[in-house]
Amino acid sequence: MLNPIWFYRMAHFLHRKHLPLVPRLVDYCIRVFFACWLPHTATLGRRVVLGYGGLGIVIHCEARLGDDVHIDQCVTIGGNARERGVPSIGNGVYIGAGAKILGPVVIGDHAIIGANAVVVRDVPPHSIAVGVPARVIKKGIEPNSYLYHRRTAS
Repeated sequence: MLNPIWFYRMAHFLHRKHLPLVPRLVDYCIRVFFACWLPHTATLGRRVVLGYGGLGIVIHCEARLGDDVHIDQCVTIGGNARERGVPSIGNGVYIGAGAKILGPVVIGDHAIIGANAVVVRDVPPHSIAVGVPARVIKKGIEPNSYLYHRRTAS
């Protein structure tokens, strides 16, 4: 089935083959048809899932996402005006609807970012971060929790 990730993979492949114009055109097709910004220069791992077909998702062109990342609708992953750099997101991370991950932060493996959280500081692996600004409310969650199994079962 055609989705924004499929188009991203095609554009990223063409970008690696040094075709200058076609990947940029694919970026704009993703923007028009799926209402999300998923640039071909971003680095996405395997099995990345964009909730609701990527509706409202904005990802910075230099962002790095690991494998098995699930991103719900209306999420922003990008820089901020104060610091140079963009987010780096680990493997198995779940990002709730409306969350904003801003600046040069690192989200650890198997972390959970709550809905509408604004992350401006690093989130350690196996933890849950919620709020504005986001703070870690629980550390040491097991990667075999219900949420993790539900995401990897499909």
